[in-house]
Amino acid sequence: MKAKGIDIRTNTDFHTSGDSRTAEESLRLLFNDIFLSYEKSLFKLALHLTKDKHIARDIVHDVFMKLWEIRSQLHEIKSVESFLFILTRNKVMDHLRKVSSDTRLKQAIWESMQQVVVEQDNSLEEKEFHAQLQQAIDRLPPQRKTIYLMRDEGYNYNEIANKLHISRHTVKNQISAALASIRRLINGLH
Repeated sequence: MKAKGIDIRTNTDFHTSGDSRTAEESLRLLFNDIFLSYEKSLFKLALHLTKDKHIARDIVHDVFMKLWEIRSQLHEIKSVESFLFILTRNKVMDHLRKVSSDTRLKQAIWESMQQVVVEQDNSLEEKEFHAQLQQAIDRLPPQRKTIYLMRDEGYNYNEIANKLHISRHTVKNQISAALASIRRLINGLH
């Protein structure tokens, strides 16, 4: 999991057993970075779903309290962004279950919530896919990567062949191999 460039899965400060104050301080700093990175977007989500800024603030407060309670397990969270948005959505749903007694109101709120959840899930899935695609492209051999990126920029096989002084057949083979490698790497990352 990353927050502001800190990868807590590999950062030894979070796994040291020696100086517990150093590890705890590192967790505090990480928590602060996460809070600063996500507090506003979580508030906007909660406000959109509840239509009440006081309730939205309470929900975001509860979300970060929960995160603080499990701070020693932060390194186990695969995507802090997904975790926080899902936790916020769940806290909103809990709140709405408690306060809503009107069936029509529940239905309207539920439909609004589902739309936001679908949009958020799609956005997160798209970000994750693009990150995986970029990772797969970066793993390609240099010439294959160059050819693939030129194709991605809109060059046709003949233009790529002319620019790189290679045959059209080589371009075609490299594109096919690049696409196969990318598919394999992306499928392997799921």
